[in-house]
Amino acid sequence: MTVSLQVLYPVTEATSFDHDYYATTHMALVGEHMGPHLTSTHVVKGLAGGGEAPAGFYAIATMNFADEAAMQAALAAGGPVLADISNYYNGQPEILVGTVIG
Repeated sequence: MTVSLQVLYPVTEATSFDHDYYATTHMALVGEHMGPHLTSTHVVKGLAGGGEAPAGFYAIATMNFADEAAMQAALAAGGPVLADISNYYNGQPEILVGTVIG
């Protein structure tokens, strides 16, 4: 069963996010270290929260894996990816792990 790992980067008054660094440097690290275990990756840059509300998240990254073993292997290889977070985001990302149902 496909397992999904989502990383959500909340917008707060105290946070900032470098989209250029994230798109070029960080995602290259994801590909290098976690890529062999991924089936797909999808990143959405937050623009709005619906209507005229501002976006609640700078970005949401979704990484899909064939199964939980593949996700665990990616996480084991992901040390440099995790260490890089402070280079583009000064907050605490939220994580959601789940099974893909649709």
